[in-house]
Amino acid sequence: AVYPHISPARRSLGLRRQHGRGAPARRTSATPVVCCSGSLPVASQSSQSTMTGANPVTVAGTERSSEWSGDAIRRRFLDFYAARGHKILPSSSLVPDDPTVFLTIAGMLQFKPIFLGKEPRRVPCATTSQKCIRTNDIENVGRTSRHQTFFEMLGNFSFGDYFKKDAIKWAWELTTKEYGLPPERLWISVFEDDDEAFSIWLNEVGVPKERIKRMGEDDNFWTSGATGPCGPCSEMYYDFHPERGSLNADLNDDSRFIEFYNLVFMQYNKNDDGSLEPLKQKNIDTGMGLERMARILQNVPNNYETDLIFPIMEKAASMALVSYSKADNAMRTNLKVIGDHMRAVVYLISDGVIPSNIGRGYVVRRLIRRVVRTGRLIGMRGDGHENSEGAFLPSLAETVISLSSEIDPDVESRRKSILGELQREELRFVQTLGRGEKLLDELLDEALGSAGDIGDKPCLSGKDVFLLYDTYGFPIEITAEIASERGVTIDMKGFDIEMENQRKQSQAAHNVIKLSVGNETEIIKSIPDTEFLGYESLFATAVVKGILINGNPVENVSEGTDVEILLDRTPFYAESGGQVGDNGFLYVYGEEGGKQNAVIEIKDVQKSLGNIFVHKGTIKQGSVEVGKKIDAAVDGKLRQGAKV
Repeated sequence: AVYPHISPARRSLGLRRQHGRGAPARRTSATPVVCCSGSLPVASQSSQSTMTGANPVTVAGTERSSEWSGDAIRRRFLDFYAARGHKILPSSSLVPDDPTVFLTIAGMLQFKPIFLGKEPRRVPCATTSQKCIRTNDIENVGRTSRHQTFFEMLGNFSFGDYFKKDAIKWAWELTTKEYGLPPERLWISVFEDDDEAFSIWLNEVGVPKERIKRMGEDDNFWTSGATGPCGPCSEMYYDFHPERGSLNADLNDDSRFIEFYNLVFMQYNKNDDGSLEPLKQKNIDTGMGLERMARILQNVPNNYETDLIFPIMEKAASMALVSYSKADNAMRTNLKVIGDHMRAVVYLISDGVIPSNIGRGYVVRRLIRRVVRTGRLIGMRGDGHENSEGAFLPSLAETVISLSSEIDPDVESRRKSILGELQREELRFVQTLGRGEKLLDELLDEALGSAGDIGDKPCLSGKDVFLLYDTYGFPIEITAEIASERGVTIDMKGFDIEMENQRKQSQAAHNVIKLSVGNETEIIKSIPDTEFLGYESLFATAVVKGILINGNPVENVSEGTDVEILLDRTPFYAESGGQVGDNGFLYVYGEEGGKQNAVIEIKDVQKSLGNIFVHKGTIKQGSVEVGKKIDAAVDGKLRQGAKV
């Protein structure tokens, strides 16, 4: 397949809308070419003239036009709303500045303080293409046509500027004129009590009554929580099978419809008693799934075969020496999982999420290990450059990075660290994967055999599942997935008991952490209590008073080593009274503040032997030795979240 490079667009910020002083500025667009039933929607001549690269692209035997590349669809959306007075704002990080949310799951998240009335608006209206991560439907990735862990949400937002009528009319204009979708293929859902939205769609836009569905609160009413801003939604659907008619049509039928644009009309405040009162400032929050729109415009059967994801799958297929177009369904599913998860891990690592066994780091680790296991399952070995013992994730990541320029330009500048992190994580997992897989096979055989003897349903014990998790690094989800393939369930309750036992043991160990195996007395004599500065500042200069590896004192350590650092003073809070220890970094510089010599990532801080603070982390770069001056910097966002 050929994927022509699309140069970055020069995005105009557009003109300010002037109510009462003429119509807002609009891009001119010829009447869209309406296709016959069952054919691909064709863009207007004016639309085609603005795009680059007219070569057709073939995916799995289906020809599509490169006029509608993912980059072109994204640009067209942003430019459309910029021409209507919206300021184009960058995507926020996948790590939200919001302690109530684990990862960025929607385009509106960066505007949540404005919607909740906690911050003043900076602009009257805005438009974005937001990177998002959702892992609640991870088991459906690759198995359905639309579930993904990483996706882009195109959005237009109004902060008290325009409301329902403009939002609906512009959504229709964008969809039918800019993107050229045939109007007869579009269906609409509205909240069951929202007569205003129903009337706008019917009387002002002209959508036939039979293609406007009233739906209940679960489908078409958005709330920010138990109380606070809320309002009805209106969603746009594309019909892949209009020949089935409108009688008894079900918009939840994934084989026929796909929802691609959701308009939220934030017009009420929900009180403690559940009553609704009108908001003084009405807002608009919308989301259009880029991959879903690409699927429609590129005329492919699922989101994965769009040019946003397919090049990654194609790279994986070539490394596994298979052809996607000739592959069976099982192979295609595996390639889709790889394509989706690779996008997720590259952008997460780029945004600073490092693989670990806790928090966001566990999400990255889980996705990486899923890709590694899936890749090895379909025959991927080596790095693709004649090194059979190398890691294949970096080669796949190169493809993701090559597609990233218009999604997030910063990804390219972080290429080295992304590739390095993926290589280390894959090789670390592979070291135990073989032994773990062999043990899991034996445990599954045993479970199947014993179940056959007594007639029960085969089940893997919680103790065995925990052994695979704790000793061999198998995420519980991977064990469950492999077991399910063999027809075996897992004892989650038993696993939870084992996890709780380990947690209690860890907490007990935290209360008395030994600094050494044989030299404890000498260390106590030589290292004074740590001076804690963290209530006054999140940054301090300190001196390294001690370094330990596995509890044993050493004079210096180099890159890649897990260490415990003892300082004379620190801004890092040590775990105490139930509050977690701080995370952050230690930086070692050359003489007189010269070139940076080392970076140590601190992942936990504990108190030990009186009031000595133990900074646990990994040497990410360079080397460090006892006696060196360092700069200690606490992760302020994590500290604030812990305080809350």
